[in-house]
Amino acid sequence: MIEVNINKASKHFGTRELFKELDFEIKTNEHVALIGSNGSGKSTLLKIIAGLETLDEGEMALRKGLTIGYLPQIPPQVDQEVLVREILMSAFLPLKKIEEKMNHITNLLASETDSKRLEKLCNQYCDLEQSYREAGGYEKETLFSKVCAGFKIKEEMLDRKFQMLSGGEKTIVYLASLILKKPSLLLLDEATNHLDMETLEWFENYLKNYDGTIIIISHDRYFLDQVATKTMLLSGGKIDVFFGNYSYFQQENEKRVMIEFEKYKDQQKMIEAMKNKIKKLQEFGKLAAPYGESFFKRAASIQKRLDRIEVLAKPEEKKELPLQFTVAHCSGKEVLKIEGLYLSIGDKTLLKKANLLIRYGEHVALIGKNGTGKSTLVKEILSIASRHTTSSPIKLGSQVVVGYLPQEIYFEDENKTVLETVRENFQGNETILRATLAKFLFFDDAIYKRVGILSGGEKVRLKLLELIKEQANFLILDEVTNHIDIDTREMLEEALKEFTGTILFVSHDRYFINKLADRVVAIENNKLNSYLGNYENYKKKYSEK
Repeated sequence: MIEVNINKASKHFGTRELFKELDFEIKTNEHVALIGSNGSGKSTLLKIIAGLETLDEGEMALRKGLTIGYLPQIPPQVDQEVLVREILMSAFLPLKKIEEKMNHITNLLASETDSKRLEKLCNQYCDLEQSYREAGGYEKETLFSKVCAGFKIKEEMLDRKFQMLSGGEKTIVYLASLILKKPSLLLLDEATNHLDMETLEWFENYLKNYDGTIIIISHDRYFLDQVATKTMLLSGGKIDVFFGNYSYFQQENEKRVMIEFEKYKDQQKMIEAMKNKIKKLQEFGKLAAPYGESFFKRAASIQKRLDRIEVLAKPEEKKELPLQFTVAHCSGKEVLKIEGLYLSIGDKTLLKKANLLIRYGEHVALIGKNGTGKSTLVKEILSIASRHTTSSPIKLGSQVVVGYLPQEIYFEDENKTVLETVRENFQGNETILRATLAKFLFFDDAIYKRVGILSGGEKVRLKLLELIKEQANFLILDEVTNHIDIDTREMLEEALKEFTGTILFVSHDRYFINKLADRVVAIENNKLNSYLGNYENYKKKYSEK
């Protein structure tokens, strides 16, 4: 059964065309990953399906009786006094109305004596009870407890005002309320941004078994691999459909682009050959004058064939950054040594007698639940590096040069342009600087953007440029993939995989960890526990404990 059918759909954003004449359909129980670069129109397409925006041209048809649950990137505003419990319980309003009708009929039955009226009331009650059962009325309390536990919404949080929550907490509560409603079509726009690994895995398992249709926008490729059964790529104003998860899309898309590129090259060769033939025939015609009319006729015939050819567009090549991290010199074999470290924030103990040794060339992922001290430990290491102290439980090895990429990137002067910021760190005339920035995908007017208004991906690219200049041999990265799109993540992965120095990185991006890590260090029970291999190895070993 078709849930959503889009036909000849076009949409503009101001003067910019987001997409034109899109055709696709979503079938019952499909779990669809909607992917594409930032600004390609993914969120707008989701809003159109949710009924919050309209198409400029084309048609959209939804299955009759379809119920839609939509999670925007920013949760909607609600009344200042509304409690979290009320937001969640609002999911059961349709059931509450049925309950009220059932209770009303129960009261009428208690005082009714007429047999015909009694029979009619009993039939009404049976119909209501069946609707109540089919809508999950008898399982609502179990579902409420299950969802609250899965999203770690504790009892004390239920009685807090929704507007007093953090942005991440609001998203989690709003997402939980959607899940409780059990819509037949679930639209999720970056639903995973504020979930830790444990919650993510619970949510993945829940969605895999979800009795309904799902369309997901997410930068979390591991999440998409686990949940999606179909992937739709929105790029260049058109949609390409792949019947598999994200990894399947990657493999098939690479093959498709290669085939398209070969077709493009073959056609270009043919067009060039036809143009050369026309030119030669015209030259022969001139030389054979006044008897060269046949040459001109043959040239005109080929020109007509050439004019009728539908010229293939050159396939968009995958962007690559020239991220060749060079190190000025190698450090000692022991890059970071932690012995008997106690670490706390206020009265909360984060680490107790913690030990860790990182050797030169290792790529180590630091993971742990929210609040266990990952970023605090990184800050402590950076503090030791800046003070060059030898009396701390944290020790850096000889000739270690630290390069740091923080979770939230700021520049010394946020009002300066990209070009001005680069000019401070790099020598060379403006032509050289422009060429360098172009390699990092800052083209034309983009170099005059104020660094304070750059997107997450742009800030990461600019900071990477600075890191390369520093020639650090020990990179420390704190959740660098949080605010960048999939394309930038993949560029970063490829560059870091080739880095010959040492990397310690905090991340909850499991796909990124699988690509980059050769060891996982988990903060567990106030200790730093090491697991050889990537995230999959860690997950397997952790489950065996």
